[in-house]
Amino acid sequence: MSLTMTPLITIILMQSGADTRFWFVLFALAAGAIMLGAICWDIVMAWIKRSRGRNWPVVSAVIDIVSVAFIEDNMPGMKAYPDQSYYKATLTYLYYNPEQQMGDYSRDFVNEDDAKAWANSYKGETVKVHVDPRNPTRSVLREDDL
Repeated sequence: MSLTMTPLITIILMQSGADTRFWFVLFALAAGAIMLGAICWDIVMAWIKRSRGRNWPVVSAVIDIVSVAFIEDNMPGMKAYPDQSYYKATLTYLYYNPEQQMGDYSRDFVNEDDAKAWANSYKGETVKVHVDPRNPTRSVLREDDL
């Protein structure tokens, strides 16, 4: 919040009636609850991503294809905020269980050179992937296994 907005909000709250203050406080509480929910959502999703496939059987896979794609920030009307564009580096791996299967792992970067260097460092490498015992076409390359 800018320094010019703080006195403006103070003046509005001081000169307004109790009804306006009530709605302002209610709005502020709702905004805080939404922000807290978003933070908790990110924490829960990160935990799910870390623990997914942990107990599945492990097979060897070879990283066959590496790619880097530019993901543009195209949020309409949000140009007052910093650019949220990024580079997505993707490792595509092949494994046999019992037939040939394919999976991928992605990571986001701010800098294109960093994304390309990271992806190219894994080209042709053998890694361990966790395969769903109920569906061998589904696999997970966990960050711990890189």
